[in-house]
Amino acid sequence: MTKNGMKIGVVGLGGNWSSEKLADALAERTGYRLLIEADELTADLASGKLFHRGQDLSALDALVIKKIGETYSPSLLDRLEVLRYAESKGLPFFSSPSRIMRLLDRLSCTVSLAAAGIPMPPTVITESAEEAEGAVNNFGEAVFKPLYSTKARGMALIAKGPEARMAIEKFKNDGNPVMYIQKKITGPGWDMGVSFLGGEYIATYARVGAGKSWNTTTANGGKYKAMEPSKEILEIARKAQSVFGLDFTCVDIMETADGPIVFEVSAFGGFRGLLEGNGVDAAALIADYAIRKISNE
Repeated sequence: MTKNGMKIGVVGLGGNWSSEKLADALAERTGYRLLIEADELTADLASGKLFHRGQDLSALDALVIKKIGETYSPSLLDRLEVLRYAESKGLPFFSSPSRIMRLLDRLSCTVSLAAAGIPMPPTVITESAEEAEGAVNNFGEAVFKPLYSTKARGMALIAKGPEARMAIEKFKNDGNPVMYIQKKITGPGWDMGVSFLGGEYIATYARVGAGKSWNTTTANGGKYKAMEPSKEILEIARKAQSVFGLDFTCVDIMETADGPIVFEVSAFGGFRGLLEGNGVDAAALIADYAIRKISNE
C-alpha cells in the first residue's frame, strides 16, 4: 500500500487491542504511527498548543479518538475538554470531542435520545430511595445503572419485594447518588449492535447471551454473531445515531414484543463485535475514512 505521508494520531490505550489495531491500520496507510495516552496530555493555553510526552500535536493532520480511559468516569470529561481545546484551535478529530461528551454520561445520552423520540425502556431518574423503590414496585423488576459504565459493570438487578429498599440503598451508597433506573426488558436472549461510519450503515452484530446472566454482554459469556436487522430496526438505529453525529458509532438495540427499543448509542463503537460477528475490520474502515475526509478538505 502506498504511504501518503499523513500524520494521524490515535487517542487510545497502549496495549489495548482496538487502540493498537487502529494505530496499525493508520500506520499501514500513512507510514506514521502514534498512539496517544489521554492521561499524558498537556494543554498549554498560553501558547494554544496540546502536547503528548513533549510532542506538539498541532503539527498532526488529525486525531482519531478510540479510548480515553480504562473505565468510564467523570474524569474522562476533563480529558475530552482538553481535546476539545485542540479541536477549537483547528485540529481535526474523528469523532469530535464535543460530540463524544454527550454520550459519555449515560443520563445525557438517554435524555438526548428521549427528546428525539427514540423508543427506549421505561426509565426513572431520581436521588430519592423512596421514589426508586416506587419505580421498582411499578416495574416489578428494574436495572439500576451507574451513569458512567460499560459492559454492564456496576449494574444491579433489583426486584419488587421486602429486600428491594436495602438493595437500593446499597446501590446509592456505592457511589450512585443519582440513580438511573430502567424497567428490565424481556427480550429474545440477544441484542444488536447496529454500526455506522459517517452516518452510513456498515453492519449489525448480535450479542447472544450465554443463559448465565440477565444481560448479554461478552463479560458474562455472550457471543458475537452476524445479524440482519429489519428495516424498522435499521431506521430507528439510523435516527438514534444521527442525534449525536459521531463519525463511528454503534447503536445498542433490542427487538421486544412491543417493538424495537434502544438502550444506548456508543461513544466509541464496537470493533470486536464487527470483526468476530461479521468479519468487518472497523479499524481499516475508519483509517480509510479519516484519510479520505482529510484529503477532501
